[in-house]
Amino acid sequence: MEPAESEPGDAQIDVRGLTRRYRGSRGQPDVEAVRGIDLTVGRGEVFGFLGPNGAGKTTTVRMLCTLLPISDGSATVVGVDVRRDPAAVRRLIGVALQEVGLDGTQTGRELLELQCGLYRIPAPAARADELLGLVGLSEAADRTIKGYSGGMKRRLDLATALVHKPEVLFLDEPTTGLDPASRITIWDEVRRINAAGTTVFLTTQYLEEADQLCNRVAIIDDGRIVASGTPNALKAELGSDVVTVGLPAEHRELANKALGELPGVDRVTETADGLAVYVNDGAAAVPEVVHRLAEVNVRPGTISLSRPTLDDVFLAATGRRIEGGTPEVAA
Repeated sequence: MEPAESEPGDAQIDVRGLTRRYRGSRGQPDVEAVRGIDLTVGRGEVFGFLGPNGAGKTTTVRMLCTLLPISDGSATVVGVDVRRDPAAVRRLIGVALQEVGLDGTQTGRELLELQCGLYRIPAPAARADELLGLVGLSEAADRTIKGYSGGMKRRLDLATALVHKPEVLFLDEPTTGLDPASRITIWDEVRRINAAGTTVFLTTQYLEEADQLCNRVAIIDDGRIVASGTPNALKAELGSDVVTVGLPAEHRELANKALGELPGVDRVTETADGLAVYVNDGAAAVPEVVHRLAEVNVRPGTISLSRPTLDDVFLAATGRRIEGGTPEVAA
């Protein structure tokens, strides 16, 4: 099920020139992990923030959640200035970070009732039951958390972030390390949470995840946003098809020049294994690609044809593929 196309409406998150700078050590220059980014997230969206490890995703989330100070720029969450009133922001948001820190000696029900108490939620037992049902853990409610699988712990962490019915939920790489079945379960929970009215800010390095869940995305690389828009619009900008050509490194420069001269080729980009050729008509382009390579005495290892993906968008924007690739399977 693809998410609906949307443009940002009533802004729940508004960021302008957001920068996070770390002081260099031993006379080294300061390091900017996030470099003056702008973004807007509309009410009711699932917004995807994509990039490889070290790109600045988690640093951005931690600033928006008031866990890291902002070096420069401005940010508002649900209309509240993050720098001026961080306590008010924390009351309005839910946060599930990469590190799942749960007390393994508690049961799922005990943890949620404790969280309800901290937020002074009336009828904590009823709210805990409601949340356990939402994330599909009712049958495991009275088991200790140390016996939960990785996917169950992620779902319980989601539930703790939803205790106080936040207007915005921040999810920082919620499916990292999960097996495929657990990933799909988390996707379903995110859809249900969003359908109930919660705006979701999702960071991920898994582009399929963003394609499945997000109304709009922004791609960050080396602290800067290099592309943004709806997934379908970003993919459409690349042309209709991608011809992937497997080539050894020593043949790529010659092949790149030769293929770039073909009619109907929009651009040619080097990949880890060869070249990606963006074309208007893939079926017509494949034989032309084979013929042109033969003319310059280059023999491809493989040739494949596909529709553009968000991975192709990232490649076009940065010149390399995202490092996340296929999600790891948890042991």
